[in-house]
Amino acid sequence: MPRPATLITALLFLLAAGILVWMLLGPEDDAASSGRPGGGETRPVAVAIAGIETRDLVERRRFTGSIEGADRIEITPRVGGRVAEVFVNLGDRVEPGDPLLQLDTEEFEQDVAQAAAELEVAEASLAEALASRDATRRELQRTRELRDQGIASRSELEAAETELALAQTRVALAESQIRQRRSALRTREIQLSYTRIEAGTADSTRWVAERHVDPGTVISANDTALALVRLQPVRAILAVTEADYGRLSPSQGAQVYTAAYPDAGFAGTIARIAPEFRPGSRQARVEVEIPNERDQLRPGMFVEAAITLGERDAVRAIPRDAIIQREAGPTLFSVDRSGERPQARRHQAVTGVRDGDWVELLEPELPEGTEVVVLGQHLLADGTPLRVTDPRNVPGGDDTPESDTP
Repeated sequence: MPRPATLITALLFLLAAGILVWMLLGPEDDAASSGRPGGGETRPVAVAIAGIETRDLVERRRFTGSIEGADRIEITPRVGGRVAEVFVNLGDRVEPGDPLLQLDTEEFEQDVAQAAAELEVAEASLAEALASRDATRRELQRTRELRDQGIASRSELEAAETELALAQTRVALAESQIRQRRSALRTREIQLSYTRIEAGTADSTRWVAERHVDPGTVISANDTALALVRLQPVRAILAVTEADYGRLSPSQGAQVYTAAYPDAGFAGTIARIAPEFRPGSRQARVEVEIPNERDQLRPGMFVEAAITLGERDAVRAIPRDAIIQREAGPTLFSVDRSGERPQARRHQAVTGVRDGDWVELLEPELPEGTEVVVLGQHLLADGTPLRVTDPRNVPGGDDTPESDTP
């Protein structure tokens, strides 16, 4: 047998449910129940309404991404050696021509001195070869004169000519050695200059993003010592799905926001759009270029970009909540006040540009001022009687007293 307490609880629950239904539907619905089939008529549904307005709409879509520097360069020495001095630290501002890194120069200076000495030896060898050639040339001239006088033999003349040819060859060899030694000296001088690394004079201002070495570190050629980034401009890297890809194009404007500056927006422009989608995410890379004149945006920051996809001036607009999805597609209910009680009229809706809580109404062609249902339409069908109420009083709203519209 049920306990008395259980029965009392059940009766109280049913009584509360009945009171709630009576408050939501209104006492007048009971009085009108005689017109339904079998003793009553269709009960009116409480709804909230809004009017169709003429508005200028701007459709924006929001995308998330992160900031990258305009470019990033890694500083790598062209020669290996021991780091003597590092002139910059992490986060330092680097101007064109500023020194960055100095390697120990002792070994390179010794190589330069040795190459210079070898050049001097080659120059001395050339001088000796030139003197020998000149002496051989004079000896040949005397031999020719003696030959003309019949004193020297033909073989002596040929020997003198051969000796001159050998002397000229030795001169050419010495000249080649000088060119070789000069090239070697220049190579050593260039290697010595590589021990000091400076910011390029053609670059703009950069910032030290990474520092991998300290004084005393032994570094090999092409090992990364520093990383520099340029912050003017920066790029917001966004990931875009196929649904939005076709509506984006270079030169479109974008407004970029970041949590670091919640009250500020940064104007940018779409600079580049990737021609392919990543297989894993099915998203394409889009780069928005931002001037960043005050260096506020830094690489790695998480950002949100609002991109304008379309603009429409003086169009018929309705609240976004007026559109609901039914099996037949997007649906809109207007309010017909031609009878004794307002009734719902169902329409298939075609929308255009969306701007926040408003959306462009392309179809049906309802005139400005037409009332449309924005809350409670999930209970409606074509011809359903309506009880227009303050939107706060529709089931699910707050408890503010309702205000019926005749």
